[in-house]
Amino acid sequence: MASSSSQRKNEVFLSFRGEDTRKGFTSHLAAALDQKQIQFFIDDEELKKGHEISPALANAIETSDISIIIFSKDYASSKWCLSELVKILDCKKMNGQIVIPVFYHVDPSDVRKQSGSFGEAFVEYEKNFPHKVQKWRDALTEASSLSGYDATESRPEAELVKEIAADISKKLEDMSDSTDLDGFVGLNSRIEEVKSLLCLESRDVRIVGIWGMGGIGKTTIASAVFHQISRHFQGKCFMANVREESNKMGAIHVRDEVISQVLGDKNLKIGTLVIHQNIRKRLRQVKMLIVLDAVHDGFTQLESLAGELDKFTTGSRIIITTRDKQVLDKCGVNYVYEVEGLEHNKAFELFYRKAFRQNNYPPDFLGLSLEVVHYARNNPLALEVLGSSLYQKSKQQWEDRLHNLRLISEPNIYKVLKISYDELNSKEKEMFLDIACFFKGEDLDLVTRIQDNPISVRHGLNNLVGKSLIKISRWNWANRLQMHDLLQEMGQTIVCQESVKEPGKRSRLWDHIDVSRVLKKNKGTDNVEGIFLDLSKINDLHLSSQAFAKMSNLRLLKFYMPEHDGVPVTSSKVHLNRGLEYLPDELRYFHWHEYPLKTLPFDFDPENLIELSLPYSKVEQIWEGKREAFKLKFIDLYQSQ
Repeated sequence: MASSSSQRKNEVFLSFRGEDTRKGFTSHLAAALDQKQIQFFIDDEELKKGHEISPALANAIETSDISIIIFSKDYASSKWCLSELVKILDCKKMNGQIVIPVFYHVDPSDVRKQSGSFGEAFVEYEKNFPHKVQKWRDALTEASSLSGYDATESRPEAELVKEIAADISKKLEDMSDSTDLDGFVGLNSRIEEVKSLLCLESRDVRIVGIWGMGGIGKTTIASAVFHQISRHFQGKCFMANVREESNKMGAIHVRDEVISQVLGDKNLKIGTLVIHQNIRKRLRQVKMLIVLDAVHDGFTQLESLAGELDKFTTGSRIIITTRDKQVLDKCGVNYVYEVEGLEHNKAFELFYRKAFRQNNYPPDFLGLSLEVVHYARNNPLALEVLGSSLYQKSKQQWEDRLHNLRLISEPNIYKVLKISYDELNSKEKEMFLDIACFFKGEDLDLVTRIQDNPISVRHGLNNLVGKSLIKISRWNWANRLQMHDLLQEMGQTIVCQESVKEPGKRSRLWDHIDVSRVLKKNKGTDNVEGIFLDLSKINDLHLSSQAFAKMSNLRLLKFYMPEHDGVPVTSSKVHLNRGLEYLPDELRYFHWHEYPLKTLPFDFDPENLIELSLPYSKVEQIWEGKREAFKLKFIDLYQSQ
């Protein structure tokens, strides 16, 4: 299978001119798609530099089932939009992607003939981009002839948005049974085995477990099955990354999110261990399909959920993916599909699709390919990462890679994956480790705006996407950085190995126990570049005024309080009884929930500070006297005194 990512792929890609419709029609359409639980991708306006689309956006287009093109008055004035349109139509030809145009207050004939505002844009293009003009014109002509929607001023916008969302939902349902899975190597037979365990014709309520090692493709199988059978159920929910979400937000929050999606009620929030009788009654009236992805042993709500099976509507199904079989045993799951490595021929096929981007391979690379596949142990994630890293590399570079693989005395997936990390340049390594330790699941916009050179960072992130080390997906109204659990664990292991016994000598600290020890005992060093502390996981923490004095290279500092199972913000947990005398001048990102002092340290120089966030703090004046903070772009003092 070509993907074993822990995230869901995008079903819809939205192409539009931001200045025309981002805050109006496009946002309304996005809300309607979100209401129907349709996964969609909206590109980031800051990405639109020049006229070549990035690898991340090209990937988003390629992996979407449907593209919606919103033609507005100034659509053609964006070289980016036109290049995006060409890519979309290429995917239509190559992959059979559905393309739906929406003519927003423009005449389709203006698009087709490049007249009106569409013609005005091409006057400049004929002079400056003669080699691209014909391709752009052909794309506009082709797209304008497709069946779509006219958004005229006389037609209520809300009515049109509702109609488009319903149409997209129907098209996706129709595709679920007929989805072409050729791009997912070895997936068909696995889907059928899971569906046979689900036994949809049976009227019982059934839980099916999908169990296997990390990177083996559990999520991909569960996602494919979900999309194929979901139309048979009234209520449905695919809950990704249960382990991560329950650690971050709490098990009750995850359970509430599942119930809210199943009932189609976005405002539903229980917040307590006991589920109200009225909600139980509503659940008993819905035939449901639930996928709980990446469940760990600590997800206590799973056992209570399993205990409620007799109260579910007949025919309901729950799918659980996990690395730990004990999770399934504890809940008495009797139907378990164990995912093993790909068969050798399928593993080889997946590898050369990634290494050569085609369905065959150069004969002189056969021997090298077979040896690389051997080291990947038929694990789809390892095959994807290794293959992507060798794309467009010379034979000598292949030999060098194999030399490094041969040095691994006892090959395991972590060691194989680390080969790809070792070949990153220093900046890419820094980005990879920041994401693994701090920014997995974070908003792409946040991660880029707190850097000294956002454009360079975006380029580096695109390279990581191209190497299959990270992905960018649309989730909760933002483009978010995603990384497979195995790759995240590998990155965190690399950091821990910087100093096994002394956390204060590592570059990044994120574990609450390590952070507490380092800060309480003033064990920090100038090696430390980032500290993230989840305040919900600690008791009172008393720090000296010199807690950060030895960390001169600290650039990221975040003390945060997640909204945990609906529990309101608590009183301050970090105490500075003797004040705070020092903060490093290298700080770029400073977030302190309930900062306990009235001002920042007197000697703090914010020359490098880009983002300052002090929600629920006691701060009255950020700093005393005049300060030069020319890089500062964002300040958040929400609910501060």
